Amino acid sequence: MVSFPNCKINIGLYITNRRADGYHDLETIFYPVSLRDVLEIVPANETNLHISGKEVVGNTTDNLVWKAWQLLQQKYPAQIPAFDIWMIKSIPMGAGLGGGSADASFMLQLINDYCKLNIDKEELSNLALHLGSDCPFFIYNTAHFAEGRGEKMSPVDIDLSAYSIQLICPDVHISTAKAFQMIEPAAAPFDLRKIKELPIELWKEYISNDFEIPMYEMHPELEGITAQLYEQGAVYAAMSGSGSTMYGIFEKGKKAEINGRGLEFETFYIA
Repeated sequence: MVSFPNCKINIGLYITNRRADGYHDLETIFYPVSLRDVLEIVPANETNLHISGKEVVGNTTDNLVWKAWQLLQQKYPAQIPAFDIWMIKSIPMGAGLGGGSADASFMLQLINDYCKLNIDKEELSNLALHLGSDCPFFIYNTAHFAEGRGEKMSPVDIDLSAYSIQLICPDVHISTAKAFQMIEPAAAPFDLRKIKELPIELWKEYISNDFEIPMYEMHPELEGITAQLYEQGAVYAAMSGSGSTMYGIFEKGKKAEINGRGLEFETFYIA
């Protein structure tokens, strides 16, 4: 059985509180984007994870796809067999696109369907939260306003199907921990739950990502990418998550020709 985990972008991202448990409270909108990995499971004598495509760092047992299988196997030992798990990575790692979280959540759904466990979305979402704060989003995989650590979600009415989205993924390592240290939490300047009331042409005046300020300070070339996206017609451009992916939303069929000025990057275009 095969599935195709997609990534997400963040529309707005505000760090509102530094919590006593070491986490941060945030407010953001997760929006699904159709840049996809490939995930397949085949019954086997023992479970193995086979990865091709883009490089994935870390041990197999640390991979969220493996942990997703392990989570269900421990919960339903009599119903979950061993699998050969085949994954083709197209979504860049550590880019603010949630590729690893998507793979994990789609793995839960894949096993649920294959093994006919009949777990509903609410329970799958609760299970996904054990794997990561943004994993529950990919169970629903529609635009959601998220708060808390990102796990408290409510649907939001946004449809960008009339636009094209361009992802620019620079070869820049972002230290999320360092970025958080550079942000002073504050109340969100705009209530993202009201985004439907704001024309997309005004997003750039009201909606921002708190990570952009420290990221632009550490990597000024990222701000240059945002500038080029706007100069070449983006209706809205921003960083996704804690970076380093930048994205532009364009009128249908339009995109930018980005000059990396020596910075290596990949670009993905969702028409």
